[in-house]
Amino acid sequence: MEKQKVNVIKVGGKIVEEEDTLRRLLDDFAALDGYKVLVHGGGRSATRLAERLGIESRMVDGRRITDADTLQVVTMVYGGLVNKNIVVGLQARGVNALGLTGADMNVMRSHKRPVVKIDYGFVGDVEQTDGSLLADLIHKGIVPVMAPLTHDGQGHLLNTNADTIAGETAKALARAGFDVTLTFCFEKQGVLRDENDDQSVIAEIDEASFRQLVDEGVIQGGMIPKLQNSFEAIRAGVSQVVITQASHVAQTHLGTHCR
Repeated sequence: MEKQKVNVIKVGGKIVEEEDTLRRLLDDFAALDGYKVLVHGGGRSATRLAERLGIESRMVDGRRITDADTLQVVTMVYGGLVNKNIVVGLQARGVNALGLTGADMNVMRSHKRPVVKIDYGFVGDVEQTDGSLLADLIHKGIVPVMAPLTHDGQGHLLNTNADTIAGETAKALARAGFDVTLTFCFEKQGVLRDENDDQSVIAEIDEASFRQLVDEGVIQGGMIPKLQNSFEAIRAGVSQVVITQASHVAQTHLGTHCR
């Protein structure tokens, strides 16, 4: 029996936080045929709200330190403002969307990241994902919109990287029997060989070439964990992972394909 296909689309905060790019994304996402899930970020909105509230935003290597006050801010922004703006935008386009955090339906449970060199505060590392209830929603024609928050099962929310949320969602749906395509959307057309040349897209990357490109300094910064998430997803049964521009969300032949 052929597996049913589902697209898990992850979009960065910058795309969903600006009116023009959000509108374009929602138009393109709504036009996608078949089953689908949207995972979003929202870090810049969280930083702006924190500033208005007099709460300092502290980052280490691009990762947010989440103290108790910051956790309240990211919960309001990720689980509230950004998530519900996406949901109402999709409803207006005829897509029956449901906004979720990892705590809802116990979809995604995490543990608080242990302190090694840096105390990241209330940041979660995912340890358990239940794709069965997500699968039930999807089969009913509901489109989950996942915010980057999880919980520890002890009554605490945890700020969790949105790329990780997307990867874990894709893996859970693969275990639930779907043929899953995971697409990471951001501002560039794919993984670039030259960061100053937007046309230098690397069409395909496997784990061996990834390690070589990291050693050569071609791939660096935030692209490294994104690709690590991609290969983990493939090893866990996700059919394909694409890294591409948000405006190409429906054109899976474009961008960088991880094998």
